[in-house]
Amino acid sequence: MDAQWERLEPLLPPIPKMGRPPRNRRQVFDGIWWRARTGSPWRDVPGRYGPWETAYTVFRRWQIDGTWPRILKKLQVKADADGIIEWEVSVDSTVCRAHQHACWGPQKGLTIRAGHVRTAWRPSRTTMASDARAAA
Repeated sequence: MDAQWERLEPLLPPIPKMGRPPRNRRQVFDGIWWRARTGSPWRDVPGRYGPWETAYTVFRRWQIDGTWPRILKKLQVKADADGIIEWEVSVDSTVCRAHQHACWGPQKGLTIRAGHVRTAWRPSRTTMASDARAAA
């Protein structure tokens, strides 16, 4: 875990100069990471990571100013340069298919005219019988 922190720490934004001294950055980051992994509410972040309010405030500030995407981009570039990431793309077209009735496409026995549905013309028995006689 120390090697991961050594790789991540230089990518974090600089510590603000004004105000009181900040908490241990690793402690706060671990609190944010714990919350992200568990999906728990912010108030349930364990005390060993410091006050939950601090973890939330840092997380939200970095979310607003775009720090998280910048960190991700820099980590991906570094990992790609080191050959750690294999970029593979898999496209599965089965998720794009829809049943024919899902879009009101042509349906057997029905025609759609001016926003209403009407039964299509079907030959009656007498018409079919006279056609059969004519064909014979």
